[in-house]
Amino acid sequence: MANLTLVSKHQNALIALAVHAFTASGIVLAMLAAFAAYRLDWTEFFAWLGIALIVDGVDGPIARKFEVERRLPTFSGAALDTVVDYVTYVFLPAFAIAFGGFVTSTPVALAIAGAIVFTSAMYYADTRMKMKNNAFRGFPVVWNAVAFVLFVFRPDDWMVIGITLALSVLTFMPVAFVHPVRVEKWRPLTLAVTAGWFVCAGVALASGLNPPPGFEIGLLLTSLYLSTVGAVQQALDALD
Repeated sequence: MANLTLVSKHQNALIALAVHAFTASGIVLAMLAAFAAYRLDWTEFFAWLGIALIVDGVDGPIARKFEVERRLPTFSGAALDTVVDYVTYVFLPAFAIAFGGFVTSTPVALAIAGAIVFTSAMYYADTRMKMKNNAFRGFPVVWNAVAFVLFVFRPDDWMVIGITLALSVLTFMPVAFVHPVRVEKWRPLTLAVTAGWFVCAGVALASGLNPPPGFEIGLLLTSLYLSTVGAVQQALDALD
């Protein structure tokens, strides 16, 4: 009986470790993205970040399905996920924005990258990042999506600086940003728009970050919806 209990414990630990290893694979993908960024191959860079985004999207449900916290209570999947997310959502996108040719002044480029990584680190430490309706409180530091849109549209340097600083400030403001899955209000529409964003982003990536005009417009409109719908819902709720 004792041997069976020992075997069961080992099996539980191995299952949990396998799920955590899947989460940790995101940091390997981040390393490959960093190599691509070093070569200034931005299409490959965003391809690796895209795969990392998929891993991040499915590892949570898998962890809950296999109850990894119960199987291996001494291992923090949340801490591991935070490490991977910070690198893929914040650090590498900040590097890309700084060295992607948007800002000609190196000190300014380093300053906006510094603003991104600093404000995002503070955001990760804030325990109030979620509102009662499961929306994010403040800009949820999805700089990978921001960087991707910037690389597709290539705005002027002053606009890149303005967007970066505005979102850095919004990180600490009590302004709602939608969680496409967890916010119930208008969820079917939001999920449809989110799917549209991924379709347009996929076409843009396959086109070397130079998508056909229709998909370019689609990427812009879906990005505007996802970045503002939370604040619109927040304002309507306040009026009610």
